[in-house]
Amino acid sequence: MDLLDVARLTQGRLKLQRERLDLARLARQSAEDHRHALELAGLSLHVQVPSTPVWMIGDATRVAQALGNVLANAGKFTPPGGRVAVGLKTDGSSQQAVLMVRDTGIGIEPEILPHIFEALTQADGSLDRSRGGLGLGLSVASGLVALHGGSIEAASEGAGRGATFAMRLPLAPELPALAGTEVAAGPVGQHRRVLVVEDNRDSAETLQMVLEVGGYEVTVAYSGPEGVAAARAVRPNIVLCDIGLPGMNGFGVAEALRGDPETAAACLIAVTGYGDEEYRQRALEAGFDAHMVKPVDPEDLLRRLALAHSSG
Repeated sequence: MDLLDVARLTQGRLKLQRERLDLARLARQSAEDHRHALELAGLSLHVQVPSTPVWMIGDATRVAQALGNVLANAGKFTPPGGRVAVGLKTDGSSQQAVLMVRDTGIGIEPEILPHIFEALTQADGSLDRSRGGLGLGLSVASGLVALHGGSIEAASEGAGRGATFAMRLPLAPELPALAGTEVAAGPVGQHRRVLVVEDNRDSAETLQMVLEVGGYEVTVAYSGPEGVAAARAVRPNIVLCDIGLPGMNGFGVAEALRGDPETAAACLIAVTGYGDEEYRQRALEAGFDAHMVKPVDPEDLLRRLALAHSSG
């Protein structure tokens, strides 16, 4: 991460390139990327992650940077002959992945622990963790994890007792098994086209990814007028449309599509944060066939689209 990225992170302007990624594979690879440097420092590296995928939605480069910063910190403050361990587990109750780095280093004194993720440097320029000097590494790691909707914690029994860092990251929603199911079989080979109209780019990208995994051809529009124009251009079979859109709200989009013979037959599904009965009724009156409340469950979404396909 260069200084420009650090500045963007601290100013809240760093953008993530989100995708569905296997955190187990990423953690394994990132740890191996640091093995040589740790071994040159006289340390042993132990990696224990699940052999099966641990899925999350995130920016692979930034997650790897966060883990790399924590590993570099462990290497910096663990004397030769010490041990660094990387572990990964899932917490089903909180739907989080817990990515851990443990070291046998100099530890963290209790009074320093609450400030461990602040960008602190000693006046003499030293970076002695036992005295609070940490540089930017852990602060950047904390910021990157927070951007993913997660948190990072540090624990230590005190000076000389090593440290444990735990990064908690949201797991991706489970996708239904695709092989041999009605959900998968519906669109395959029949070019079922879905238009997503959503001004939140992260939400739009997540919906696009889920739909493409389900075998749909997806077009994305980020405003009401853009959605109407895209619908007329690609003539989608199904439209997933937010309500609070710039330029024209979702009700206006639905009315425009129903009023155009080229798009009137599309199945329109409102996907919105508004879940009360008034909005459901307004959506139906505007021309929507169904209403889903965010966050959308991927399995429910694909099931609804399969039903729309079978009835279309």
